[in-house]
Amino acid sequence: MNKKNVRDCRSKRKLSVATRTLIILLLPAVFGSFLSARPTAYADSPTVWKLVWSDEFDGPAGSAVDSNKWAFDVGGNGWGNNELETYTSRTANAYRDGGQLVIKALKETLTGPDNITRNYTSARLLTRNKFSQAYGRFEARIKIPYGQGIWPAFWMLGDNIGTAGWPNCGEIDIMENIGKEPTIVHGTFHGPGYSGGNGVTAAYSLPSGQFSDDFHTFAVEWEPNVMRFYVDGLLYKTRTPADLPAGTTWVFDHPFFIILNVAVGGAWPGNPDATTVFPQQMLVDYVRIYQRTTPSNVPVLFTDEGANRALALDSVTFKRDPFSVRNSLNFSSDKTTRVMLLSANLDLQPGDGPSIVTAQADDGKGHTFPLAVEWVGRLPGFDWITVVIAKLPDELTGAGQVLISVNAHSQTSNQVSVVISP
Repeated sequence: MNKKNVRDCRSKRKLSVATRTLIILLLPAVFGSFLSARPTAYADSPTVWKLVWSDEFDGPAGSAVDSNKWAFDVGGNGWGNNELETYTSRTANAYRDGGQLVIKALKETLTGPDNITRNYTSARLLTRNKFSQAYGRFEARIKIPYGQGIWPAFWMLGDNIGTAGWPNCGEIDIMENIGKEPTIVHGTFHGPGYSGGNGVTAAYSLPSGQFSDDFHTFAVEWEPNVMRFYVDGLLYKTRTPADLPAGTTWVFDHPFFIILNVAVGGAWPGNPDATTVFPQQMLVDYVRIYQRTTPSNVPVLFTDEGANRALALDSVTFKRDPFSVRNSLNFSSDKTTRVMLLSANLDLQPGDGPSIVTAQADDGKGHTFPLAVEWVGRLPGFDWITVVIAKLPDELTGAGQVLISVNAHSQTSNQVSVVISP
């Protein structure tokens, strides 16, 4: 098994462990008490996504990248950011080595094809006119460079840039880092009225170490009217049109192409100084692009790994099933059990409350009973998870195994198994 397959298997095992323990670790946060060791929330199950394009950068050491997948921007015009490098298509600046892409920034004087002379060179690879896609999961595993004035990025531009221009075409920055912030990466999008320094942005800080110490996975899940930004599978920000400045337009509804580059200098990172070491290189283990295999607005109730048992808790005792309809420990006047369910893809909009979600239980004998939904909300710090609290009806007393599902925005979830005791 090669190293990449080993890493992929480890990622799947990590996802499996996170899914099995999610309910134990996270639900206390609903009531405002986080565990002292902050748990990890992982990206949606890989089964939700189908790989449609990738580059694993396999090839002879020192060889050029696959020209069927990548083109190059070349020149030293500053690229709208007062950058100091000349981008080239040379293998001195971009090549494959050991199953990785190496983008190398060099301190050297070079006059590019635009007749502009610069004292640094680097590379900027893009899939324009070769691959673009609207919506999906865009992911890369990268070890970034470091140092004052170094600016690595994994990002996208709308493929209508030739006609609409920037920023009307839209820009999605999946990962940007500036060398003077070695522990921070940024996820940002730009459009008309929210571009440049006014882009809609969020930052993620590494709990320990620096990003240049090792590889990290950066991703965005982009769907109609929502973007979710991840680092190492951790969702750190969800964005919707509600985050736009007043009077501006969401322009993320058409195909975008991918860009990988390392800039030197510029208005945001500042220029290299005496502490900056050259050469600097960004290593890219892979770039993988996915499409959803199911509609993104279909709610998915969580279950045990490899089983259909609901990841659900009694909202008072925090115990799993079997549940009794009546519970003397319940603090409500009717002493009736409320069940706490976890759902993905239940995208709440501003102002949404319990009325937008319904829940029901099928007793397997031809009867379906409604569960009164009393509360819905995001799990604090884990925007991809929605908590649904629903009251068990008297009709389920002693029903044994039942199948519960939820419905939101006219979409019905999967059915999950819960045992109801006498």
